[in-house]
Amino acid sequence: MGKLVVSLDGVVIKEVQLTKDKTTLGRRPYNDIVIDNLAVSGEHAVLQMVGADVFIEDLNSTNGTYINGKAIKKQLLANNDVVEIGKYKIKFLLEEAGDYEKTMIFKPGSAAAGPGGTPSGFGLPSAFGSLPPAASSQPAAIKVLTGAAAGREVNLTKVVTTVGKPGVQVASITKRPSGYVFAHVEGNARPMVNGEPLTAESVGLRNGDVIELAGTQMQFIQG
Repeated sequence: MGKLVVSLDGVVIKEVQLTKDKTTLGRRPYNDIVIDNLAVSGEHAVLQMVGADVFIEDLNSTNGTYINGKAIKKQLLANNDVVEIGKYKIKFLLEEAGDYEKTMIFKPGSAAAGPGGTPSGFGLPSAFGSLPPAASSQPAAIKVLTGAAAGREVNLTKVVTTVGKPGVQVASITKRPSGYVFAHVEGNARPMVNGEPLTAESVGLRNGDVIELAGTQMQFIQG
């Protein structure tokens, strides 16, 4: 599980263990984490646990919520991320920090061509370009079925792998002892699994499942 370390001007004010599915943060006294400062909205942000993952969502606060200096609406927290609200800094720490896969972003690319030479609308993601094809000894992988990266297989060796287009549609694949779990992270449209929209927060993946998000199809391959 994770915890939050709240500090002001370098001085730690409090530490909060994340044990609830939802943890609210704001100026009002009924919040789980109360920061009594005018720069903090009454209901500023909420942290939500989805399995082993922790997401933070800004609740249309007046001054915004920042992670590592960048304004966010909703984002998956990684170990050592620093949430900034006004002058307060809130560091997220995982008790058992695992490695996180780099986000694999599908970028529009007019020069990219799909099968038959037709422009695919997606350039080769940098993360795909830097990774070798999956080896059969790996426990699982995802295979890109459409777009410029079609045919590429990427090993799922890290704790969390995120895929999609930030600001449009993003999802995560989390490695757990019981298997791999697919979850919606960002975007109004829900990702598809085997042609059906993902209705729950997350779903377990099975060998051969086809994922579709941001206009790209990928297949989950269980070793």
